[in-house]
Amino acid sequence: MSEQKASEIRTTEEKVVMPHRGGNSLILVVGALIVVVVVIAAIFATGVLSGGTKESVTLTGAGATFPMPLILKWADEYYNSTNHKVKINYGGGGSGAGITQIKDKHVEFAGSDAPLSATDSSTYGLLHIPETLGPIVVAYNEPSVVNLKLDGPTLAKIFMKNITAWNDAAISALNPGVTLPTDQITVVVRSDSSGTTFAFSGYLAAISTEFQTLYGQGKSVSWKEAIGASGNPGVAQTVLTTSHSIGYIELSYAKKNNIQFALLKNHDGNFITASSETASAAAAAGSASLPAGNGDWSHVSILDAPGATSYPITTFTYILVYKELYNDQSKMNKTAAKALVDFVWWAVHDQGQSFSSGLYYAPLPASVVSLNEATLNSITYNGVALR
Repeated sequence: MSEQKASEIRTTEEKVVMPHRGGNSLILVVGALIVVVVVIAAIFATGVLSGGTKESVTLTGAGATFPMPLILKWADEYYNSTNHKVKINYGGGGSGAGITQIKDKHVEFAGSDAPLSATDSSTYGLLHIPETLGPIVVAYNEPSVVNLKLDGPTLAKIFMKNITAWNDAAISALNPGVTLPTDQITVVVRSDSSGTTFAFSGYLAAISTEFQTLYGQGKSVSWKEAIGASGNPGVAQTVLTTSHSIGYIELSYAKKNNIQFALLKNHDGNFITASSETASAAAAAGSASLPAGNGDWSHVSILDAPGATSYPITTFTYILVYKELYNDQSKMNKTAAKALVDFVWWAVHDQGQSFSSGLYYAPLPASVVSLNEATLNSITYNGVALR
């Protein structure tokens, strides 16, 4: 990893309002990384029994912005399907923030695009549950260039600032017949600890030995001469409003904001556009053997997967939960614990996965759903399985 100072990143201060779905609460994230999580009655959610009737349960999560549009959709749908009994609050904030909050037992579940280290998984007793998968796109703001084509080595050089102009010979060679502008390229990156950065930098490190040596893979990278923005929403907004810029975001943010994104040359040498289908192709090729939910996920990757139609920057994103949900610190009672397991079960099965494609994610392969079933069946409350 390079020793370049973080001061080389100029952070754009922004204000992002992210709704807590399943109710009328709002969550506010200001600046590079401030997460406000609404917690009702205790650090963890509680389910209340009154006269034998279950009252509302509030479950709180935080973390990855990559799957946030889907999680918020799930929250709305699940709230309605439970007759307004189970509310899901999800605060975003980035994978790093989510991991920190679940380690500190400030949330019931965390979202992360970056798997935990083997040590963290075993030390904290946390389980990995793949919730969805999707592509990370190379978004750009150069209206005169349509269907830009890039390959991994060229992309790595752009983000290392070895290529600084849009009409560089390497970009021109990939786009014959296209008149490229002479403008300097403005690079936009994540300023927060991010699973999207983990996957994107992992792809560049796999493709470029120089990138691996100088930067490596990480949730935070000391990018050179880049504009930093918080979360996928922040990067999307910065690319959208910054002429001649390029950045990396999850596909749904590009689609919702009408931002152009490049076709990328995949492992088999084909230029592929990002879509639910091309992400599914990458998952089918790259996820043949996955660990158990309580196993070591630190080396799991479907980046640069083989296959004629595989999109090269595709990643799983995970829900992280404790295997044992009862402890003195959490204050979670059995009603809330059962509600958490039931919600995640719903999310990873057809009911929840049916919303994936409409939001530009890829539904989980059947083999991954089966793996998740075994993981969820292993979750206990005071030693007793909840399913």
